Amino acid sequence: MMGLTLNDPLVQLFISSFVTLFVVIDPPGCVPIFSSLTAGTTAKHRFDMAVRSSLIAAGVLIAFALGGEAFLSALGITLPAFKIAGGLMVFVIAIDMVFEKRTQRRETRAEGVKSAADAAGKPLEQEDISVFPMAIPMLAGPGSIASVMLLSARTGGDVAQEAVVLGALVAVLLLTLLCLLAAGPIMKLMGAKFEGALTRLLGVVLAALAAQFVIDGIKQSFNL
Repeated sequence: MMGLTLNDPLVQLFISSFVTLFVVIDPPGCVPIFSSLTAGTTAKHRFDMAVRSSLIAAGVLIAFALGGEAFLSALGITLPAFKIAGGLMVFVIAIDMVFEKRTQRRETRAEGVKSAADAAGKPLEQEDISVFPMAIPMLAGPGSIASVMLLSARTGGDVAQEAVVLGALVAVLLLTLLCLLAAGPIMKLMGAKFEGALTRLLGVVLAALAAQFVIDGIKQSFNL
């Protein structure tokens, strides 16, 4: 890795993959949801939920990154077709981020989990939120699954490039884990207005990345 510059293809791939996955997974946006779901619980419970949800999400996303192409082939779906469909789906997520609809849906889902725990007469502290809704679908949702499969498809089976994509994925999930572990202090520093502005900005970036996915798919479909 010595002597790598910003113009190096592997470095550019890492930056592109990291930015895409960071925007889609949205670690800052997960903080208020996680904080709400674990409010009033012990520090150990919050730690366990943060670690477990990150590990489960990592397992799901890595599985799709490594086996996604074979899965598509079994269904008779070409990579260019998936790039176009995935790009359009990611673009919809970007639009939702710009208008903050995604945040509202996440908050609604979190309230649903809390209400279900209350209806069952079960303290939220005993409720395992690591699988649902934190790992799936908040961290490893349709958008992040599609994105990691698209990024993996762009490597063309090159082992070094595949490793770079996985490295970017692991880096984003580690950053997500740190955000969840520090949810309390982050919520004090990050007000609602700042969070909203950041979400909108990341949504614009994601829209541009989604458009690039569609363009790549169209070029490959028509051999342009």
